[in-house]
Amino acid sequence: MSAYMIIYARIHDREKFISGYAPAASKLVEQHGGKYVLRAPGADLLEGSLENGGSVVISEWPNKEAALGFWNSAEYAEAKQLRNGVADVEVLLVEAPLINR
Repeated sequence: MSAYMIIYARIHDREKFISGYAPAASKLVEQHGGKYVLRAPGADLLEGSLENGGSVVISEWPNKEAALGFWNSAEYAEAKQLRNGVADVEVLLVEAPLINR
């Protein structure tokens, strides 16, 4: 069953985020079998308590185990250090069955 990692980020220093954390994380997502579905700044909050204007990233994974393998890897633990003080994030992992369209 596919899994989706959904990240909402409040980026405080976009230049550091884009030059440090983003390429390191992107490389690891691919290595662990994930792929980006969406990477976009400027989300409009319609309801809830998140800040307006944050960035949203959605990655697709073959299954929950692959996503957790990425998230819990030593390599990603190092990459996450690159966003300390640069961005605050909320992260969800959702398993999703295929939906007939």
